[in-house]
Amino acid sequence: MFVHAHPDDESSKGAATMAKLADQGYRVSVVTLTDGSAGEILNPKMDRPGVAERMPEVRRQELARALDVIGVTDHFWLGYRDSGFVEDFDGDGSVLAGDAFYNMDRDRVVRDLVEIVRSTRPEVIVTYPEDGGYPHPDHLRCHDVSVEAYHAAGDAARYPDAGEPHEPLKLYYTNVLSRRRVETLHAACEERGIESPLQRFLDRLDPDEPDPNTTHVEVGAWIERRSQALLAHATQVDPDGMWFRIPEDLIREVYPYEDFQLAHARVTTALPEHSLFEGILPDTAASSA
Repeated sequence: MFVHAHPDDESSKGAATMAKLADQGYRVSVVTLTDGSAGEILNPKMDRPGVAERMPEVRRQELARALDVIGVTDHFWLGYRDSGFVEDFDGDGSVLAGDAFYNMDRDRVVRDLVEIVRSTRPEVIVTYPEDGGYPHPDHLRCHDVSVEAYHAAGDAARYPDAGEPHEPLKLYYTNVLSRRRVETLHAACEERGIESPLQRFLDRLDPDEPDPNTTHVEVGAWIERRSQALLAHATQVDPDGMWFRIPEDLIREVYPYEDFQLAHARVTTALPEHSLFEGILPDTAASSA
């Protein structure tokens, strides 16, 4: 089960891994926490009358197309109000709308997630790292509620009206721009004379900070599906934008992986991993992700 903050996050964070798992017969669930209503039109071709006025509806339609491309089994739309991005957000929810997702009662959201976990009974949950991947209020809160739900779902004393307890076996954080990925792809672009879109991300990396990623899933055959899923979010993704400057064949050649950080496990596994299911016995991992 992959828990995401907004429509389009499922396509930019782990989509190729989800497509691979779906093709292998695993059950793949996606939870979308907010309605994406604060999203701006980032693709100039979609900046036309009637689009911005219907942003929540449009983004939900885009999401449905992306989920179909990926092959997601189950989708859960919680539809809380998008909090919007705040520059240098310091955790002060008073700068946001009162009914923004970030300001929602945390216990209420955790219960929503626990009920979904108990109904779908995944072995693996994937969400964002503590810093949200980037400091968007909804990404930060997504981390908080997902981690709490992971631990609460198996506790019969918590939310007794939310279904039969179920204890997921592993919790992962998704890391889109890991150091190894950024450095490898940037170097490959320079070698081939391609303008790299990754220099600004490379400049932000602390060379002394350890790479937290533990798990590298090979997804070369599913990179095109990831691109198609991204392009389904036509208001948010410019096909001529930076994310498509690196050719897919180059990615498949030098870094055909999606990276994850194992945050918690109730099974024994050896690092580094190459699958989200390492350490989980085949009979217990037969149908969920």
